[in-house]
Amino acid sequence: MTFEELGLKPRLVSVLAEQGIKDPTPIQSQAIPHALNGRDVMGLAQTGTGKTAAFGLPMIHMLLGTGEAPEPKAANGLILAPTRELAKQISENLRAYTKGTHLKINLVVGGASLNPQIERLRKGTDLLVATPGRLIDLLDRKAVRLDQTRYLVLDEADQMLDLGFIHALRRIAPLLPKERQTMLFSATMPKQMAELSTAYLTKPVRVEVSPPGKVADKVVQALHFVEQEKKTGLLINYLDRHREELALVFARTKHGAERIKKNLEKAGFAAGSIHGNKSQGQRERAIKAFKGGELRVLVATDVAARGLDIPDVRHVYNYDLPNVPDNYVHRIGRTARAGASGQAVAFCAPAEMGELKAIQKTIGNAIQVIGGESWGPLDEPRKPSGGNRRRPRRGASNGGGGGRRRAA
Repeated sequence: MTFEELGLKPRLVSVLAEQGIKDPTPIQSQAIPHALNGRDVMGLAQTGTGKTAAFGLPMIHMLLGTGEAPEPKAANGLILAPTRELAKQISENLRAYTKGTHLKINLVVGGASLNPQIERLRKGTDLLVATPGRLIDLLDRKAVRLDQTRYLVLDEADQMLDLGFIHALRRIAPLLPKERQTMLFSATMPKQMAELSTAYLTKPVRVEVSPPGKVADKVVQALHFVEQEKKTGLLINYLDRHREELALVFARTKHGAERIKKNLEKAGFAAGSIHGNKSQGQRERAIKAFKGGELRVLVATDVAARGLDIPDVRHVYNYDLPNVPDNYVHRIGRTARAGASGQAVAFCAPAEMGELKAIQKTIGNAIQVIGGESWGPLDEPRKPSGGNRRRPRRGASNGGGGGRRRAA
């Protein structure tokens, strides 16, 4: 179906066409008709499948239809996102979709000065994109009101749960009108999502275009067993094979990310980092430099990288395996975007065997080993491997740290 056949206003369809957006993605095709009919929607889709347009376009369509200006300090629609980067990306997309219209889009996130945000909200806003913590700061200062909010979106709801934002949501919910439309979008649906659904949605339509744990088809996964202290040398070995291509490296902690970045700079790589100890300005500058090719390697933590949309990322390295197995799917989803292919290599130290088992159980496939040998027996995945069997470019199996005592 086309966007016009989905029921969007011709003016909105024209704006999309000007931006080269002509065909809706599966999540857009399924979610938009229900949203236009006023239904609450629970959407499940992988990262990079067009969820922002799936919830953003129906809200814009309906706000254009009313022609009503927002009241002072009020927000007609509210989109909550767990991280600054994701919120910024959403606001940029919404501004592109509303180009040439009277609709006002505002972004409020932590790490930026409060006063300019308060001033921008004074006259009201049509769509407010916010992180929960900063929104509560503004609510406490009576700089924004939610009693006129007709549309609520919770994006990357699983990550909100992981980051403990459920308490913030419980504070925000009573301030919203009971009569509203709510949409919840997520890449995974953990059990705790039932609480969110019951508390915020009314008889929602569930749309799902990929099951939890589903890895993008064009991501070639690989696994390298390596001792912890030899990971940096192994990473340098891999990165040296594609110095001109963009690579994203994931670390478990803020301090670990910064240490990896500094080691890569010493090795001659143009590297940057984004994590919770960086200011919003520092993170934005690093991402801009990475997108522009000034930096070839970006080291990130899970929280800081959530919502990154950089189509040219060809390689993802899991320097540390994530404690939450679903985060593995999010991490490697940063490559193979917009129809491109990508490679994802995971490093596994002896202490990370538990994380590896959980990841393989979640994705339902054994990740192909291209270096070293297993530190111990691995459980069979929950379903037989049927994924892409292509081998990525092989790093030296022991160069940089293959290890010694290993049984296949």
